[in-house]
Amino acid sequence: MSTTPLAGRRALVTGGSRGIGAGIVRRLAADGAAVAFTYSASPTAADALVEELTATGAKVVAIQADAADREQNLAAVEQAVAELGGLDVVVNNAGVGYFAPFDEFPDEEFERLVAINIGGMYWTTRGAIKHLGKDARIINIGSINADRIPGPGLAVYGMTKGAVASFTRGLARDLGPRGITVNNVQPGPIDTDANPAQGDFAESLKQVTAQGRYGSTGDVAALVAFLAGPESGYITGAHLNIDGGFTV
Repeated sequence: MSTTPLAGRRALVTGGSRGIGAGIVRRLAADGAAVAFTYSASPTAADALVEELTATGAKVVAIQADAADREQNLAAVEQAVAELGGLDVVVNNAGVGYFAPFDEFPDEEFERLVAINIGGMYWTTRGAIKHLGKDARIINIGSINADRIPGPGLAVYGMTKGAVASFTRGLARDLGPRGITVNNVQPGPIDTDANPAQGDFAESLKQVTAQGRYGSTGDVAALVAFLAGPESGYITGAHLNIDGGFTV
């Protein structure tokens, strides 16, 4: 089996400078893809990731874009296409969370979650469609909270991730005749700066997973890399939980 199964493939990862997104960028680059990724604010982490991966010989490009902004999403797609010479894989990873009881949920946070978790995915995909050919891949990063809400305060976040799941199903139908697959990866407890694997909250989540532990960004990235590769061509419209048994 090739150690670079994505050689010749060109990928765009939104929200790729940190956490799960950075793990995905690293794995796609290691598997041979040329990768562009977006980031929203500080360039420090983005520049460091580009430097790290270009030192290995990979082609990696950072693009600043606010995932909540329609025009910036569309412009990021065009810049990625220009930098990479085309586009074969789109990973809609950019997302945010905010948790509060529904009757106390701030209006501005509702608007932000919808704009990024739903709007960013929509506009990036909309901009990318015209550049994608047969055997292209669209991979959306959702959440197990589309399927399971383990406690209060998650109604709005869960709603946005439910939209990711529904969008995936519908788009898979629309793009199937064109030979483009669309899938939804739903992470559970994953060790990141925003959701560390240590602490009281983490311990409560570990207790309700079958494996009793958090996953790593590399676990998610490995699944994304498989879906981006040549052996996943008959998988589309799927919702793939990677959660250590959180939802069993």
